[in-house]
Amino acid sequence: MLNRVVRALACPHCGAALTQRERALLCSAGHTFDLAKQGYVNLLPGATKHSADTREMVDARADFLAAGHYAPIADALVALARRTAGPEVSGCVVDIGGGTGYYHARVMDAFPDAGGVLLDISKFAARRAAKAHPRIGAAVADAWQELPLQDGAASLVLNTFAPRNGPELRRILAPGGALLVVTARPGHLQELIDALGLLSVDDRKESRLTDQLAPYFTVAGTERLTRTMTLDHQALAQLVAMGPNAWHHDPEDVRARIRELPDPCPVTLSVTLTAYRPLASAR
Repeated sequence: MLNRVVRALACPHCGAALTQRERALLCSAGHTFDLAKQGYVNLLPGATKHSADTREMVDARADFLAAGHYAPIADALVALARRTAGPEVSGCVVDIGGGTGYYHARVMDAFPDAGGVLLDISKFAARRAAKAHPRIGAAVADAWQELPLQDGAASLVLNTFAPRNGPELRRILAPGGALLVVTARPGHLQELIDALGLLSVDDRKESRLTDQLAPYFTVAGTERLTRTMTLDHQALAQLVAMGPNAWHHDPEDVRARIRELPDPCPVTLSVTLTAYRPLASAR
């Protein structure tokens, strides 16, 4: 629902405020952005060199998440949001690289007075996110470019398995706000790394994240979540197809490898959830 959160948006060309007029957003300089019939808006300022999730990847993710396999992550994220932001958030909750809106919608349910903006580089993800929750507005944007959001527009920023542009995340976060980041730990999906040839998680991922954000944020809290999922062969195929592994594997080869695994198969879920507070001034 973009009309609820349009005040948080900024023109990707000139940075001016956007207003909604019928089926378009426009700024004072005359830049206009048509609303897609699915309810999202494309705010990419031009061509991008970063790859976007395909329709097939987004469909696989939607099916996998709908089955509840990553529900423990969503539950932990909501709990962390409540502890960090307090029982009430009435401003804007922004999800950067939010995909289908699965996690964002869960957080929005916890804060009934908040509006939400979800940004993702994939138009297929934005289509789904626009319908994920009545208080979420979705836009296509590149997380590595300047974000089409006003300075200090966000009371709470979510970043789940997504790119992290430190200076932009700091710019859009209001004083007293919080950034919540979810990243995979080295043990995540460990049973499948060799069996299916999946990408592994760098042992230094957490320390690199801290170093990356240190000029702009301070750590307010960290917790680790580890569970064992029980996934049938269909869920395993969706898991591979929904993320970056999909770019590196032939689907037929993946299906053949999956047939060699137990059905169902125990798989480790292991992530780190970190809350950050913005520094008063960037270093």
